[in-house]
Amino acid sequence: MARQVGSTSGTASAARQTKEAPGGASGVAEAGWPAPPDTAPAGPAEASPAGPAEAGPAEASPVDEAAPADAASPAGPNAATTAEAAPAGSEVVEAISGEVVKTSRRRGWLRRAPAVTAGVVQVAPSVVAAGPELDLASNDPLVGYLLSAASAVDITTLQLQSPALRALQEAGVVLVVPLISSGSLVGLLSLGPRRSERGYSTDDMRLLNSLAGYAAPAMRVGQLVRQQQAEARQRERIEQELKIAQIIQQQFLPKELPDLPSWHVAAFYRPARTVGGDFYDFIPLPDGRVMFVVGDVTDKGIPAALVMASTHALLRDAGPRLISPGAVLGHVNEMLCVDIPAHMFVTCLALVLDPVSGEVVFANAGHDVPYVRTQAGVAELRARGMPLGLMPGMNYEEMTFQFEPGDCALLHSDGLAEAHAPDREMFGFPRVSALVGKGPSGEALIDLCLTELGNFTGPNHEQEDDITLVSLQRSPSAWHQGDQARLGIQGDQGGTS
Repeated sequence: MARQVGSTSGTASAARQTKEAPGGASGVAEAGWPAPPDTAPAGPAEASPAGPAEAGPAEASPVDEAAPADAASPAGPNAATTAEAAPAGSEVVEAISGEVVKTSRRRGWLRRAPAVTAGVVQVAPSVVAAGPELDLASNDPLVGYLLSAASAVDITTLQLQSPALRALQEAGVVLVVPLISSGSLVGLLSLGPRRSERGYSTDDMRLLNSLAGYAAPAMRVGQLVRQQQAEARQRERIEQELKIAQIIQQQFLPKELPDLPSWHVAAFYRPARTVGGDFYDFIPLPDGRVMFVVGDVTDKGIPAALVMASTHALLRDAGPRLISPGAVLGHVNEMLCVDIPAHMFVTCLALVLDPVSGEVVFANAGHDVPYVRTQAGVAELRARGMPLGLMPGMNYEEMTFQFEPGDCALLHSDGLAEAHAPDREMFGFPRVSALVGKGPSGEALIDLCLTELGNFTGPNHEQEDDITLVSLQRSPSAWHQGDQARLGIQGDQGGTS
């Protein structure tokens, strides 16, 4: 845009310059308005030092004279005529391409626009008052005083042997409003002196007490929500830890059953909680025999699981070295007596099986008596011995038993026999013995025991203790190795004679 140079008297000509555009239309240039690129300035003009032409300053003088009417381009049907110059703020009407355009008071607005200073932002000052950090113990005298007052209290002259009161007074607190919900103090509104240096009026007290009546329940709800969220996070963390403990405990149990010719072995384990204190294992011995161990730690849950892990490790270490079940139990007892927690002990049965001859040697440390179904009826494998971890220096009696083809034994923990019905009747050892004598073996015997237990306790029964069941059966078609050897020797002697 071009700036028209006026006279030396300080006035500037504001007459618009027109130029005939192609097609009969005219371009219009005005001081303070953007000019089209093809607009040619009329008369002497100078460019703005900033590059593109710009309007004059807002305080420029008004236009003194207008250009003559014949200063426009040659007349034509679509030629634009030059409008008369008018003072600032007046309206100008001009004809462009046969249309009437009404120009508003743009120059007047530009002159009246206030100057804006960039980069300066006015921000209202803010005052944030923070109360004192207060640890209000439940036995603090201030708690009882506020509960009895149940309204706003002026503490400036209050005298109590209270650390909380002393902290509030040192912080400059003047008025304390207790937040009470369900008879409990859930918070405080603490106020300092008024800015007007006047005391709190009765209306102020009434307003604060009313505010406390609405704020206390809301604060109590917030506290309960936060408490429930914290408890939920704690339960989730405990459940996660228990799952990890369950995985670790399952690693102690045998991953596969022993493969013994002419023998069938089945096992079942179900803890009453996520982890338990029962255990069983099959420990191979150097002489080809196998040691069966079944144990039960007093109590349930994590404490029992920790003692179970320790006992299991001791048995795995002592079994292959000592071989004798009585010696193994004696060694483990001595080790547990040193470290086992008070009021805890372990019952354990150790049974060494010779899979060839069918003979077993066993010792019992206070565990439930195993039952064996034989052709003559149900036999009990009894041996005397104290539970492990109670007293040092104990000896454990060793007994033997000969398995005949078809015999089946059930090694079990007290979670089966000591389960209770809804009327508190105990399942009992006679029922377990009767189930063993009914005829099933292996997995069928274990399934029968669990089915009868479920019928006895009812559908909504909560398992009281860990349940461990191990079934050991000698195949009915098996022959005694000793008999085979004797028959072979007798046949050789008969042939040589």
